[in-house]
Amino acid sequence: MNYFTADTHFFHQSLIHDRIFSNRDFLCVEEMNEQIEDAWNNVVCDKDAVYHLGDIALVEGKTREYGKVDRLLKKLNGQIIFVKGNHDSRAMFKYLEKHNETLEDGRKKYLFNDVGLILKFDRKQFFLTHYPLIVGNKGNRINLHGHIHRSAVNLSTCLNVGIDSPESDYLIGERPFGQPFSETEILKMLEAKREDFGKR
Repeated sequence: MNYFTADTHFFHQSLIHDRIFSNRDFLCVEEMNEQIEDAWNNVVCDKDAVYHLGDIALVEGKTREYGKVDRLLKKLNGQIIFVKGNHDSRAMFKYLEKHNETLEDGRKKYLFNDVGLILKFDRKQFFLTHYPLIVGNKGNRINLHGHIHRSAVNLSTCLNVGIDSPESDYLIGERPFGQPFSETEILKMLEAKREDFGKR
């Protein structure tokens, strides 16, 4: 199964007190990190892949700090396929690549993409980027993105998959904070957003 997420911002202290940009009601970053880890591992299995669309963590550019990020990421189930976000340094990607490990099924734990990638499922092309991308008005081209936290693009062909995304409201029922979106949830969100836009 494939999952999608963005904007975890692990270790980003100031973000947990910013009620405008994000939706994180935690006492400290350790509590936030633990919540995201639990929500992730409750749905993602080792055989799954998670497309992380940028802004992994916010740490000072030191090897010791990158090691802290690496140790946290290795506690998360599944393979992680990264798209570089504006808070992700090339140096951190190089550190993670150097300390990459091989999973039991032979896949690398981490894969890296600087700009984005295209994934196909349900007869649709999904453009996976950190920044929102206008892909045209064809219904089979969809942009999954992060970056804008509690905002949404006013197009039915763009879907914010970040953990602060307001578009998670298109899913019925409570979701644990930090839980990645499955392919099934992505399709439900897209359908609900199109229905919503059709009423406007």
